[in-house]
Amino acid sequence: MKAILLKDFGAISNFVLDEHVPIPVVGDHDVLVEITATAFNPIDYQMRQGKTERKHMHSNILGREFSGVVVKTGKLVKLFKEGDEVFAASGSMGSNGTYAHISVPEDIVAIKPDWLTFEEAAAVPLGYLTAFQVLTRLPIKKDDAIFITGASGSVGLALVKLFLANGHKQLIVTAGNPDSAQQLINAGLAEHQIVSYKQDAVVTKIVSLNDGKLFDHCVDLVGGEMSEVCAQVIVTNGSYADVTALTTAQAREDLFNKGALTINISNYAYSLSGEKKYYGDSLRNIAISLTNLSISVPDIEILGELSVQTVATAHELLEGNKTHGKKLVMLVSTQRTLEGKMNLYELLINIK
Repeated sequence: MKAILLKDFGAISNFVLDEHVPIPVVGDHDVLVEITATAFNPIDYQMRQGKTERKHMHSNILGREFSGVVVKTGKLVKLFKEGDEVFAASGSMGSNGTYAHISVPEDIVAIKPDWLTFEEAAAVPLGYLTAFQVLTRLPIKKDDAIFITGASGSVGLALVKLFLANGHKQLIVTAGNPDSAQQLINAGLAEHQIVSYKQDAVVTKIVSLNDGKLFDHCVDLVGGEMSEVCAQVIVTNGSYADVTALTTAQAREDLFNKGALTINISNYAYSLSGEKKYYGDSLRNIAISLTNLSISVPDIEILGELSVQTVATAHELLEGNKTHGKKLVMLVSTQRTLEGKMNLYELLINIK
């Protein structure tokens, strides 16, 4: 099969196309998926750079979420059959990353809602899984005031949509540029609920937007200096959701002094403890929420088909914070039903 490989840590020039990568082995509880589309995430370029995230790598094929079609099932698989259209956040639980095809445990996969395109479905899992965890784990009441940093990213936009759909209206969020702010307005926020984190006296501005009151909860999707901002605007005994593990020493001290409840939001925690059913079950709940609450999926930008150039472009845009609030998507397999084109399943049959 074709795959984009990372031959060494560092620059995007380290990506290469290999057309002869072995097809992943399918375990008894696994499904082999011919990936139709994959979405890019900041962790992709952080892994490529060899940063801390590299310890979550288990393959030199990067990529963490996808949609596609099941083409083979393990002999003990119960939930899926060949031909099922699925989506998943594979993380490090698959045979490899998603710049290729993949074998994954059936427990992490969910059926793709019919009304979602493959490209849209590929952009849902990671952002919504993280947002869903924030929504379900924070002790939030309907009228509580919530502050969100970095709200225009995939997690932030998903969270804003879920909060609004579930009746949480007291939201103030940060954005870095007009395009990001517009994405948040499109998601349902009013202009006065959005503040630029680049402006002077940002803490004073944030509190003023909440009628001069401190916030009951802060969801920090940025870390660093923004974790210190959260610590300043949160009420005594408020709750702080850390989605980055990038809080500063000053922020940790300030949060402790306020008696804040700190909740660590970690998607890979469940995989480390072997609770893989969490991912499939959560995705099914997310699919129900998206359908029943009429929540819009992320705005996407399709960068191209499987190629080194497509991957390089995605990494450059993510590193430069130039996605303009859109989820970047790559088509891994084009129309598998094209007449005369051999799909992966046919290839598997022929090589037996």
